[in-house]
Amino acid sequence: MIVPLTPLDFRARAAQLYHSKIGIVDGGRRFTYGEYDERVNRLAGFLAQSGLKPGEVVSYLAFNSHQLLEGYYGVLQAGGVLNPINIRFSPQDIAFVLQHSETRVLIFHADFLPLVEQLRPALASVSQYIVCESASPLPWARDYEEALAGAAPGVPDLDAINELTVAELFYTSGTTGQPKGVASNHRTLYLHGLMAMWAMRITDADTMLHVVPLFHVNGWGSPHAITGAGARHVMLRKFDPVELMRLVQEERVTALLGVPLIFNALVHHPRRDEFDLSSLRLCIAGGAPSSPTLISAIEDKLGCTAIVGYGLTETSPLLSLAWPKDHLMEPASTRLACQSKTGLPVPGVRMRVVDIHDVDVPPNGETVGEIIVRSNVVMEGYHKDPRATDAAIRDGWFYTGDMAVLDSEGYILIVDRKKDIIISGGENISSVEIEYAIYRHPLVNECAVVAVPDEIWGEVPMAAVVIKPGAQLTAEELQAFLRDHLAHFKVPRHITFYDELPKGGTGKVLKARIRDPFWAGKDLRVN
Repeated sequence: MIVPLTPLDFRARAAQLYHSKIGIVDGGRRFTYGEYDERVNRLAGFLAQSGLKPGEVVSYLAFNSHQLLEGYYGVLQAGGVLNPINIRFSPQDIAFVLQHSETRVLIFHADFLPLVEQLRPALASVSQYIVCESASPLPWARDYEEALAGAAPGVPDLDAINELTVAELFYTSGTTGQPKGVASNHRTLYLHGLMAMWAMRITDADTMLHVVPLFHVNGWGSPHAITGAGARHVMLRKFDPVELMRLVQEERVTALLGVPLIFNALVHHPRRDEFDLSSLRLCIAGGAPSSPTLISAIEDKLGCTAIVGYGLTETSPLLSLAWPKDHLMEPASTRLACQSKTGLPVPGVRMRVVDIHDVDVPPNGETVGEIIVRSNVVMEGYHKDPRATDAAIRDGWFYTGDMAVLDSEGYILIVDRKKDIIISGGENISSVEIEYAIYRHPLVNECAVVAVPDEIWGEVPMAAVVIKPGAQLTAEELQAFLRDHLAHFKVPRHITFYDELPKGGTGKVLKARIRDPFWAGKDLRVN
């Protein structure tokens, strides 16, 4: 028997087995999975009755919210393609995404009304606008709740779905040009949901707080994995450490996914001890490398297991998790070293680390190569961009651009992005290695290391550093500290102190904004 694979199965399972359970918490609104099921069906019915054709795109400009979570299933049930847009994109990039995807329906929170009004004249493909939580009616946009209330539920025939049709589009941040759309089909998303559910050990006893935006690589696959397990979704619309801790305490949250910035803020927050965070069982840090110092601090301060996770928009995203093997649990230093690595590939993912000749590097923990992957969770390709697809997927392997080493136990450790390797006097220097060392200084709150030009060495490391409030630290003092932890040539020649580092919508540090002023006037970004 062959049954089509579709993430819509996860919603159907939750509705059947957890009908009366509170499945979604969004501020003052709480929905059982039965109520959520009805709302999803009404959204699907409204879209279909409004003329949405199979394969047409429904885009969202929305915070983490029940409306966006409803879109994860309602859009697909109507035969459409879901496209959650990064709300931190520039207006120009948002316009590009809407035009490039040929968006037919745009659903947006009222907070983005000025932006949508600004963009409307350029959005020829959009035939319908739907506004969420608007205080007053709009003549050109339907109210979301009224649209659902007036629609007949649309229940899909799951057996009739073509699992190879595109289900979701996610546009990358466009750090090397305009955003690229990553296309994922029903089959890819279903298999990723199963893999994520198992790999993150999610059960119906879990409550997941959505800290990672749902427009960011599928919120790390959580809309599918949490729903499929019958666990509970708790929405956090905007990151605020105090609100996050309040929700953990009141909703008894068991799991958090977040970038290192978020966990760093929690670990060092002066009000942390005011909240009961004892319900937490697991924190997974991803989106950027996490130092062993941070992983240890999370376990110590938040009282739960902390591991690193790794994935990309192009891979749905989850590829690996840094669970320690049973025989590596003791001593604690060994365990923490494992948990702070990029990790072991999850079942269903083949990962290799290869040199410039595509030969596997030896598992010695020293030889650097590029991570390449092969899996059912890898994208079909970049939307309407065959050239970029061919550059990223070669001979059936996706080239991640992440540079890593491999140890004898099979753990991968990313040492840098391919474009962030610093080549100084012919020596390859990992910016991540330097960042790990800087984070060991007790007065450092945040840091990022980039390459800057140097007349003698070509390029040298420069550290952008944010120190803790009220602390005092000089560049000379930090350099002296780093000489005890790094080879001399890896110690940053330049250290600049910042009040805060520039970040994107997901909390990742935008290294290009730090790097670019140092390269102004140069034709190349290497020296």
